[in-house]
Amino acid sequence: MEYILTVMVLIGINVILATSFNLILGYGGLMSVAHPIFYAIGAYCSGLLAIHLQIPVPLSILIGAAIAMVLSFGVSLPSLRVSGDYLVIASIGFQLGILHVINNLEFTGAAGGLTNIPVLNEGPSRSLVFVLLIAVVAACAVLLVGWIVEGDYGRAITAMRNDEEAFSALGRNAMNIKIVLFAIGSGMAGLAGALYAHYFAYVTPEQFGIFTSAALLTMVVVGGAATTWGPLVGAVLLTTLPQAITFLGLPVSIMAPLQGVIYTTLVIFFLFARPQGLTGGSRGGGGLEAWSASAAFRARRRAE
Repeated sequence: MEYILTVMVLIGINVILATSFNLILGYGGLMSVAHPIFYAIGAYCSGLLAIHLQIPVPLSILIGAAIAMVLSFGVSLPSLRVSGDYLVIASIGFQLGILHVINNLEFTGAAGGLTNIPVLNEGPSRSLVFVLLIAVVAACAVLLVGWIVEGDYGRAITAMRNDEEAFSALGRNAMNIKIVLFAIGSGMAGLAGALYAHYFAYVTPEQFGIFTSAALLTMVVVGGAATTWGPLVGAVLLTTLPQAITFLGLPVSIMAPLQGVIYTTLVIFFLFARPQGLTGGSRGGGGLEAWSASAAFRARRRAE
């Protein structure tokens, strides 16, 4: 039973991560690969605050999420003023740089990881209570993103992603929208990291590397980018699939690369066979077709 509850906690955390990444990548069209580093910032900052300053765990979780949101401006402000490719480069550099710092600082636990993080709740029903909490937070994350992308502001986000030049020509500030989306998504990732840290009471730098970036990308692409429920479906599928692989009894040296192969295969398959993902509609109702439609629109404008 404890194993099942732990998997459910991981599903909830991945739903928050995939939903927040979808806000940046799917709806905003911002190609960032450093989402896991904001996940790490939330985990480490919240854990360190609770360990060294004895800040109550609920407050440290909120502070960790806020710090991740604030630090996102360090990536978005300089890189979003130029073309989108620079955001990819800046996000990779930011991710590798922060991981290098974490790996070499003694008070973060260095490569050995941060241990003895205070847990959010104690008692025999700790896991069940945390599952209920993470389910509520994950549901709020999905509903929040759905609320953001609906209405006038959602139409502005879509217009900005589809044709930024035309959007700016109308007098709208595309930069502000990008920065806001990046900050909200990063703050949600920080919240997921803080919750993870105060449940498992242990984090290591290896959990927040490129492999996690690939896993999040797979969740969004498979579930359906630029859809409300796609990241939830992708997170559930891609969290339970590795757990099922463990029952095969394969050695760790084979199982770890196998997960990477599965993620890569799924992304390639959905890119060609079903770019709208599992939950995207067949006529531009989300998924990577939203980006391809934007590219086609821009190509027609250039031809004219």
